[in-house]
Amino acid sequence: MSRVLITGAAGMVGRALLEELAATDHEVIASDLSEPPLPANARFAGMDVTSSDPERIIAATKPDVIIHLASIVTPPKGSGREFAYAVDVDGTQKVIDAAIAAGTRRLVVTSSGAAYGYHADNPVPLRETDAVRGNEEFPYAHHKRLVEEMLATTRASHPELEQVVLRVGTVLGQGTDNQITALFHKPRLLAIYGSDSPFVFIWTQDLARILAHAVAEAPAGIFNVAGNGAMSIDDLARALGKPVLRLPAVLLKAALAIAKPLGASRYGPEQVGFLQYRPVLDNAALKTTFGYTPQKTSREVFDYWKESVGL
Repeated sequence: MSRVLITGAAGMVGRALLEELAATDHEVIASDLSEPPLPANARFAGMDVTSSDPERIIAATKPDVIIHLASIVTPPKGSGREFAYAVDVDGTQKVIDAAIAAGTRRLVVTSSGAAYGYHADNPVPLRETDAVRGNEEFPYAHHKRLVEEMLATTRASHPELEQVVLRVGTVLGQGTDNQITALFHKPRLLAIYGSDSPFVFIWTQDLARILAHAVAEAPAGIFNVAGNGAMSIDDLARALGKPVLRLPAVLLKAALAIAKPLGASRYGPEQVGFLQYRPVLDNAALKTTFGYTPQKTSREVFDYWKESVGL
């Protein structure tokens, strides 16, 4: 039995993880801004990771394991990059510092495949030994890169705090609704000439089981998290029964540079790199070293999500 504290427990992944841990004998502390449904072995602690809450709550509860999920994937309306940075980067540093001070044994962090960045020279597929180069023009990717740099510094200075760092692909579950799934609801899927725009997906339930496995059974280390295989933009279009609109990169950049300032698009010209150079994650280490094989492939995850939202 371990005492497990979860940050971001009210989110989609956090709720799935609480359900997964309900069948264990772990003592669970679920922390977030709002209280999620709690199983019998869990209690709630309100936590804003941008405040002094991490230091106070982690010192009081002294968890054996912290699973740090709190992050900004889809920024709330009206929030800027500064807010996302305060949660993603500063908030993670507060959790790291509090974990060290409290003598926490293991820190499990959900990073992202986006930490590798969107680059033309990214290896395909990407392995955990490849460089983390999250682009500065993408706040989420850049923040995940900064978090991974902080974690690397902490591994060198505090090796007593075990780390499990999960570089997660696109997470899909029943009814998932975010900036990425919004692309799949469009009448046509957008693509760039000369690019397959591949996606790798991981089922929410698979990710919850991976996180539960990371509490005690799995080795420390860095692991890509994705279902087997990848889906190109043409694969996605066929699955959705939709056409693909392919544009030259230069034309799309110019159009978005005009449309975003006018409020006609939520995306700027940097979105072209996202469409061209999406990271494809190799999950071999997840299956062999970490010891978990995802139940659903990327294609099966997408089909499950598609049916759940009625597409």
